[in-house]
Amino acid sequence: MHETSLKIKRRKSLRDTLQNLPKVDLHRHLEGSLRLSTLAEIAREYGVDLPSYDIEALRPYVQVTTDEQPDFHAFLEKFSFLARFYPKLECIDRIAYEAVADAAQDNIRYLELRFNPVTLTLSQGFYFEEVVERVISAVKKAEQDFDIMVRLLTTIRRDYDLDTASRIVDMAIHYADQSIVGLDLAGDEVHYSAYPFAGLFNKAKEAGLGITVHAGEATGAESVRTAIELLGADRIGHGVRASEDLTVMDLVRKRGIALEMCLTSNIQTAAVKTITQHPLRAFYQIGLPVTINTDDPSVSNTTLTDEYMVAVRGIGVTVPEIKQMILTGVRVAFLSRSEKERLEAFFTEALSNSKEGLAGV
Repeated sequence: MHETSLKIKRRKSLRDTLQNLPKVDLHRHLEGSLRLSTLAEIAREYGVDLPSYDIEALRPYVQVTTDEQPDFHAFLEKFSFLARFYPKLECIDRIAYEAVADAAQDNIRYLELRFNPVTLTLSQGFYFEEVVERVISAVKKAEQDFDIMVRLLTTIRRDYDLDTASRIVDMAIHYADQSIVGLDLAGDEVHYSAYPFAGLFNKAKEAGLGITVHAGEATGAESVRTAIELLGADRIGHGVRASEDLTVMDLVRKRGIALEMCLTSNIQTAAVKTITQHPLRAFYQIGLPVTINTDDPSVSNTTLTDEYMVAVRGIGVTVPEIKQMILTGVRVAFLSRSEKERLEAFFTEALSNSKEGLAGV
């Protein structure tokens, strides 16, 4: 009994330590950050057709549950269901604001929140411009209210036609002086190639946007190579399967390409079979720039503190190593040099003042 009590105490101390760390999240999707309570309220207020308006009955449609088998396409299906919850522009205001509020609650001090303007416009035929401006406005208000620094990325899905993708790129470039700092490629990398988007991503990069690409998640290391060499990726979303090819890992290391790792999501999508097989720590130990992120906190039912807990308990990452990964996140953020210098000074001081507790390790 005493041993069990001690384990609980140590676990709580570890969680408190990790909760109190100032954090960086570079890979978080707005569309995967909707509160379940908000979904139910929007559905009731605007008459969204649902199987049930009860939160627990709604949960399996929008969140990965413990009894689900890991599956990439089942994971993506949650977003198809979630697309019905943007019936009015005011809903987008609320969802964007709450996403930032929830990040701040987890002591995230710098957040890069990515969103897909097509997803947000599709159900009601909103104009791209009004959706993007609503997201920017809501995020800026939340920044002020919750003392958090937020930047935005726009996402293109691999199954989009070039006209749609081009509109997203042009929109990102147009609003680059209003919080949008990067461009992301996401979606089904098994059935849809990155090749058609090379010109658009090069255009975005030349315009000064940071480039991140989901790759090496559902298919092999060659997808990571393509993202770097063809699309000019500065960072890779996930990239777990880069471990399958030493030449790709060498490419990542030599070019300083940061890997945005999302542990819980990688289990739920079957990118890795078990947490002990996750390459995060192995990548860190050979000098690859790695960061820990949430991906879709609502869909995965996680927080960044939870992800740190998984890293420590599941694969033996130490608290000092997590601090280094946080600083890596600052260094690879899509910010100007002066902004990164100021942010790094803040995080260096804040992390040096944080206590390790029983977790120290």
